[in-house]
Amino acid sequence: MNQFNPPSLSELDRVVQAALAEDAPWGDATCDLLVPADRMARGSIRAREAGVFCGGPLVRSAMRLSCADLLVETLVQDGEPFLAGAELMRIQGPAAPMLTAERVALNLAQRLSGIATATRSFVDAVRGSGARIVDTRKTTPGLRALERYAVRCGGGFNHRFSLSDAVMVKDNHLALLAAQGPDGLTRALSQARRRLPHTVHFEVEVDRVGQIEPVLAAGVDTILLDNFSLTDLAEGVRIVAGRALVEASGNVRLETVREIARTGVDLISSGALTHSVRALDLGFDLENSNLDSGS
Repeated sequence: MNQFNPPSLSELDRVVQAALAEDAPWGDATCDLLVPADRMARGSIRAREAGVFCGGPLVRSAMRLSCADLLVETLVQDGEPFLAGAELMRIQGPAAPMLTAERVALNLAQRLSGIATATRSFVDAVRGSGARIVDTRKTTPGLRALERYAVRCGGGFNHRFSLSDAVMVKDNHLALLAAQGPDGLTRALSQARRRLPHTVHFEVEVDRVGQIEPVLAAGVDTILLDNFSLTDLAEGVRIVAGRALVEASGNVRLETVREIARTGVDLISSGALTHSVRALDLGFDLENSNLDSGS
């Protein structure tokens, strides 16, 4: 375990078990045919490019679920940067189950390392501004806990985990409120706010400067400025004046994030951290050695 609080072992095993069953539903035909059960091997996961590592617990889970006799050594911890060519993990034990688990272990580590690496780039770009880089719910179905862990390993922060965690009133919700009748925006949001327990966070998304004051008057915790220009973001921060947290979203790219941070917003959320990130290039290779059975 590490400082970034990875998902629980049961969550890791749930994802890995499903992936192993998908990849070898009736066994590994190649290993069953060619690799003797008593053949031992040593292998390494190495980086083919620089980045930030994430996925060590998943590699361990994949190897353990494939064969309890596989020994895994972690050389680079989750959240640590590495250079191209770095040896990240070592695995030793029965060769057949090691090879059976290889692809699942690599797929997960490559994707999570890609997310951690991309997040670190965003975090570095806004360093010193006071703005936090935050993920969104635009995650791979079934992998949210893992992908959000990768964001944390990259130095970012998590938004609400699910629809159950917080109230977030978006443009379509506002459209429905407006269609309900004569109640103004402030009144409708205030009435909703009064029905909430005090522990539930209340956030509202707006898409124009004119909506800011009516939303603030309802006593929201966070106001999300969606697809605002840099000029309007700065104006929004000025209007809010500390009465709520200010989140910027939309058109957030590595090339734009520093300028967005300079407007004074508290949070910058980007779905790109998880929905379109490139997997990092990691490889797994067996040592060119001959281990005897039981060694």
